[in-house]
Amino acid sequence: MAFKTQYKQTARLAMIGLLTIMVSGCSVFGGKDKKERLAYIERPAELIYNEAFDRVEKNDWSRAKLYFQEVERQHPFSKWARRAMLMNAYASYRTTDYEESIATAQRFISLHPGNESTPYAYYLIAINYYDQIYDVGRDQATTVSAEAALQQVVRRYPDSDYARDARLKLELTQDHLAGKEMAIGRYYLRENQQLAAIGRFKNVVKNYETTSQTEEALHRLVESYVSLGIISEAKLVGSVLGYNYPNSEWYADSYELLQGYGVDLEAERKKNRRDGYWQRLKERLF
Repeated sequence: MAFKTQYKQTARLAMIGLLTIMVSGCSVFGGKDKKERLAYIERPAELIYNEAFDRVEKNDWSRAKLYFQEVERQHPFSKWARRAMLMNAYASYRTTDYEESIATAQRFISLHPGNESTPYAYYLIAINYYDQIYDVGRDQATTVSAEAALQQVVRRYPDSDYARDARLKLELTQDHLAGKEMAIGRYYLRENQQLAAIGRFKNVVKNYETTSQTEEALHRLVESYVSLGIISEAKLVGSVLGYNYPNSEWYADSYELLQGYGVDLEAERKKNRRDGYWQRLKERLF
C-alpha cells in the first residue's frame, strides 16, 4: 500500500525544517485524558501521507497514526484522506487500540461502502475482535462479536483471501465458545444441577457440532442422564456418540459407565437401522 512518488523526495527536502514533530494535547472527557495530535502545519496531503508511511516502515505505529490522522484533518476530501483513514485503522490495530481501529474501519465502510478496500475494512474489524479473545473462564462477549464479524466477511466476500482466513479463525472462535459452554456445563454437573448442565451440553452438540468439544459434550450428557436415572436416554445419546466417534476416549468412558447399568452400547451401535435413523435420532435428542 506504498503510494510513493518522486514528489516525496523533493518535497521532503524542501519541507525538512517544518517536519519536526510537534505534539500538542487535545483535551477529551473533561481534560483527564490527553490525545496526541500534531501541531497544525499546512502541508500537501501526499507529503503527510508519505511521512506516515515512513513511520510504518520503521514500525513506529503510534507516530504513524498521528500523520494519517493529520491527512484527514487537513485534506478530508482528498483521495489521500481515504487511504489514510484505512491505514489509521490498521495502525491502531497494531498498537492494540482496538476500539479506535474498529471505529475507524466502520467509518471507512460507512463513507466508502463500494471501495475496493472495503473488504479489508470488514476483515480488520473482525481481527480486532479476534485478537481480544481470552480464555474460556472470562466473559465471551468479545468472542461473540468476533464470530459475527468473521461470519460477515465470509458472507459478503466468500471467494476472497479474507474469507479464507476468516473461515479458519471461525473454527477457533466457535471452539472457544463451545469451550465456554462446556465449562459452565461441567460446573452445573459438579453442583448436581443436571438439567442446567444438560441444556449447556445440548447447546454444544446442536450449535458447535464441528468443534473438538462435541465428543465430550455427548459423554457428559450420558453422565447427566445416568445421574438422573434416565438410562434409556443415556443409552440413546451414548449410541449417537459411538456411531459418530467409535474410537473416541469419551465413547469408551460412556461404554464403561453404561455397562454398569446393563447397557451394551456396541450392540446398540451395530444394530441394523433404516436409512436416516441416526440423523433423525440426533434431531430428536438435540
